[in-house]
Amino acid sequence: MNTKPAVTISVLAAMSVVLAGCGGLAVTPGGRKTVDAVVVTGGHGFKHEPFLAMFESLDGVHYIEAEQSDDSEIFEDISDWDYDVIVLYNMTQKISEKRRDNFLKLLDGGVGLVAMHHSIGSFQDWAEYRRIIGGKFRLKSSCPEDPSGYKHDVDIPVHVEEPAHPVMRHMRDFVMNDEVYNRCDFEPDNRILAATEHPDSDRPLVWARTYRNARVCYIMGGHGPSAYGDENFRRIVGNAIGWCAKN
Repeated sequence: MNTKPAVTISVLAAMSVVLAGCGGLAVTPGGRKTVDAVVVTGGHGFKHEPFLAMFESLDGVHYIEAEQSDDSEIFEDISDWDYDVIVLYNMTQKISEKRRDNFLKLLDGGVGLVAMHHSIGSFQDWAEYRRIIGGKFRLKSSCPEDPSGYKHDVDIPVHVEEPAHPVMRHMRDFVMNDEVYNRCDFEPDNRILAATEHPDSDRPLVWARTYRNARVCYIMGGHGPSAYGDENFRRIVGNAIGWCAKN
């Protein structure tokens, strides 16, 4: 787990549909619903271009990247909020009471949440965040006596636990090369959708849960280009965004 700060540029994905009214999901000319997602980054380095190329490849998903320079400013003012889903790919730490309250208001309002990879290490001092996303990676800086662990460049056998769940739609067992985490904390009511028996990894890889009125999905994978370009991984990310948007 590399904790160097990301140096990125916020990017607005090309908008090729007409929004249907104020709020809600947009509709393509063919009648398929599309999802507006905000991809939150910051606090952890990553390969920017291949990461965003993954989102460009997802059918029915329009996104912007919101790089956080002040850890969590995306939640400072939500009066003009216009996204169906939040995708967390940050590992930032500071979040004020106001921003926490606004984050929770969005979830109360049914905005979906997809948390990816190192976002499980965000907001270490906010206990509720673990309950929101369903887990916590204990950083050495906040838990020096018992930190979680990680290992790079692992060939991970991924077993689909619940093939009938929408996030696992069209998925079969596969192997992908990525970073794994171990000794993380997990909420007992997570619905495990994909798992591994690799000895260097915690067993849960993808889970779904509900927090207040929001659908939440956590995806452990997503460290670098070997994951971003993996067709199976891309399918899970796209399915998760659609499910969390209630699409």
